[in-house]
Amino acid sequence: MGSKNLFILAVALGACTPVQPVARTPQAEARLQQALSGRVAGPPISCLPDYRSDNMVVIDDDTILFRDGRTIYRNDFQGGSCSRLGSGNYALLTRRIGGIGLCRGDIAEVKDLQNGFTVGSCVMGDFVPYTKPRS
Repeated sequence: MGSKNLFILAVALGACTPVQPVARTPQAEARLQQALSGRVAGPPISCLPDYRSDNMVVIDDDTILFRDGRTIYRNDFQGGSCSRLGSGNYALLTRRIGGIGLCRGDIAEVKDLQNGFTVGSCVMGDFVPYTKPRS
């Protein structure tokens, strides 16, 4: 087998490597656990209607939550993180592909509020609803 074939094989095998779980800081993990405590995950949905996309809580550069009454929707960004989102004077701005709300695949940008610069971007993932079981 030639070196070109070995290279192609190595690239193909690398593409099959499973995505590693996000390494959170202890503080971010504690915030996430506290927010979801006592709640059960439901099946993921691909879009969050506009009326449910208010009240965003930043966990870290990889995860955000949306509160809607008894339900909290968790979104883990696809393909990377929104750099600096969890570190202070930054805002998350989204570009919506469709008109029904915030959806998986929508692009989000992190803007520096002081200077107006874009400092990072990411892609929205699925929205996983977490609810407290009824007693």
